[in-house]
Amino acid sequence: MSHPIQRRWYPVVFSVAALVLLPLSILLFSWHEVDGEIWNHLWETQMARLIGNTGILVLGVGVGVTVLGVSLAWLTALCEFPGRKWLDWALMLPFAIPAYVLAFVFIGLFDFSGPVQSLARDWFGSGIRFPRVRSTGGVILVLVLVFYPYVYLLARSAFLAQGKGLMEAARVLGQSPWQAFWRVALPMAWPAIGAGLALAIMETLADFGAVAVFNFDTFTTAIYKTWYGFYSLTGATQLASLLLLAVMLVLYGERRARGASRPASERPRGKALYRLSGWKAALASGWCTLVFLCAFVIPLLQLLVWFWQRGRFDLDERYAALILHTLYLGGMAALIIVAVALLLAFARRQAPTRAIRSGVGVANLGYALPGAVLAVSIMLAFSYLDTHIVVPLSAWLGGAGKPLLLGSLGALLVAYLIRFLTVGYGPLESSLARIRPSLPEASRSLGVGGPALFFKVYLPLLLPGVLSAALLVFVDVLKEMPATLLMRPFGWDTLAVRIFEMTSEGEWARAALPALTLVAVGLLPVILLIRRSARR
Repeated sequence: MSHPIQRRWYPVVFSVAALVLLPLSILLFSWHEVDGEIWNHLWETQMARLIGNTGILVLGVGVGVTVLGVSLAWLTALCEFPGRKWLDWALMLPFAIPAYVLAFVFIGLFDFSGPVQSLARDWFGSGIRFPRVRSTGGVILVLVLVFYPYVYLLARSAFLAQGKGLMEAARVLGQSPWQAFWRVALPMAWPAIGAGLALAIMETLADFGAVAVFNFDTFTTAIYKTWYGFYSLTGATQLASLLLLAVMLVLYGERRARGASRPASERPRGKALYRLSGWKAALASGWCTLVFLCAFVIPLLQLLVWFWQRGRFDLDERYAALILHTLYLGGMAALIIVAVALLLAFARRQAPTRAIRSGVGVANLGYALPGAVLAVSIMLAFSYLDTHIVVPLSAWLGGAGKPLLLGSLGALLVAYLIRFLTVGYGPLESSLARIRPSLPEASRSLGVGGPALFFKVYLPLLLPGVLSAALLVFVDVLKEMPATLLMRPFGWDTLAVRIFEMTSEGEWARAALPALTLVAVGLLPVILLIRRSARR
């Protein structure tokens, strides 16, 4: 039986868990009424294409990020070649570029009227032909370049943790470096690789901006079109439930594939295991540099060129309003999410009962929900509350009788809280775990307790974790497009929304200014991640 002090944490934890479960329950209840006309239209005209496109996209991105991430991780973790020291951290920088930004840069560069094809026609004649950029291969390539760091970062850490003894034992047993990689290193690193692959696939399923730029129909674009094209919130919610089912299948498959595997626990190596020379060293340097150029340097340079050509003329009062809206939403969301994450972390530490652990686990499931899924489910719930509670109550009290929840900032902040609570909880839970129980016990023996204990003991020690969590949440909120696009109040455009509007009209140069702003802000947590990884 739990202690009375422990039971004080139950309402907090269960309330947050219930809030996260709200979208799931809404998605299930949405099927009580089916609009046959809309579903007949979707089934006859789009459903086969949606399923096929989504399946091909997931398969292509899954294979691409695995090949790219594992090969880069193997080279930078186990091999010595020219440029390895700076490529080791530089290959993480594409984390800072949102998928929809790289998508419109890619199209702007390689489309028929873009600079690459125009220059090729000038050099080699008008008869030269390039593969179509707006194709399945094009969108897969862009998403692979954006999401490979998930696999790269985790696979690199797994390879570094395997130590030197295992690979030397394989060499003693007559295995070549290639055989040792396939039979020893790769199987042991698979739990980490699988976790990174699952993250990349979930981000692929949730992506809206990049596929919209390519006019590539998936479930996320179908949700948006069903809502704003057919004006059917229920139909959009039902489509979102199918997308959520795909995400859950990905998570289940990743856990089953991982099984009971455990990461290696050897002492990490201090030096590279293989020293490459000659053509092998040149090939390794060229491969890593090519990926870095394509995923980060070339897009950044193109954005700077577009900014100077056209984007700098958009620096006016309207752009200042976009920045203020974006910063306000990011700051408010970071403040709320860090506060809730702190409560959950303290609840798990001070009341480690099975119920509390389960509640905290449920509260951290929100990151698996795509932004489009959250948007339609929360808006459906708030629409019901407005119709059946808020409007009648307001009219009874003599008010205007207008809906207050639907299309409000509060609804958008709730979506951010559910979506990014895990991002804020991770650094805080790790920081809190490093505080030994003897420190607060000693403080209580000296008469310091209650709020004073938190502000004088816990907060100074938790400050690095709090700042890390706030920064990560802030940048994720800035880059979030589907939830912001679908749920923002009237007149509350943000940088992400501005990018979507400009790219929808083919105004690549005018989209460069907000894109550069997002990339610059996104570099902050990436640099923080690189520094923490280097210290480890």
